[in-house]
Amino acid sequence: MTVSLNVNGQERAVDVDPATPLLYVLREDLQLNAAKFGCGLGQCGACTVMVDGRAVFSCLLPVAALAGRKVVTVEGLGSAEKPSAIQQAFIDEQAAQCGYCIAGMIMRAQSLLQTNSNPSDDEIRSHMQPNLCRCGTHMRILRAVRRAANAMKSAQVGGKAASLEGDVR
Repeated sequence: MTVSLNVNGQERAVDVDPATPLLYVLREDLQLNAAKFGCGLGQCGACTVMVDGRAVFSCLLPVAALAGRKVVTVEGLGSAEKPSAIQQAFIDEQAAQCGYCIAGMIMRAQSLLQTNSNPSDDEIRSHMQPNLCRCGTHMRILRAVRRAANAMKSAQVGGKAASLEGDVR
């Protein structure tokens, strides 16, 4: 069956079973490989993407549930040449070690900053808690989220009206 998806601002049609998890469609059909398969049970967060601005586990979400909804992956935030504010903050804070969890961490942090532009450390910790990092870069991730929040506030104060999705430097 052909399923239509809005992924990173583009309408995409894929021929899949409607029960197929979004993660598989992203990786296998759309070649968007940042979201990773970790546990397949929604317990690790490596597959986190945003749907309508909210962080979701793509391994649990069937594509049939996405009609009329907007999916954003880490590839939709920015590029290596022009990273978004949150991506740049993760780079600046060297928050990635093995890199397996980072796309999911970035997407969860992005969803937080879209709803709360000035989160406290406790709010960041609480929001990021569903995503696991086995390498132990938790403090760097916390600093990266704070750095991104500050960068976005500075850009807004500077009159640039920074967009949280696709904010390029």
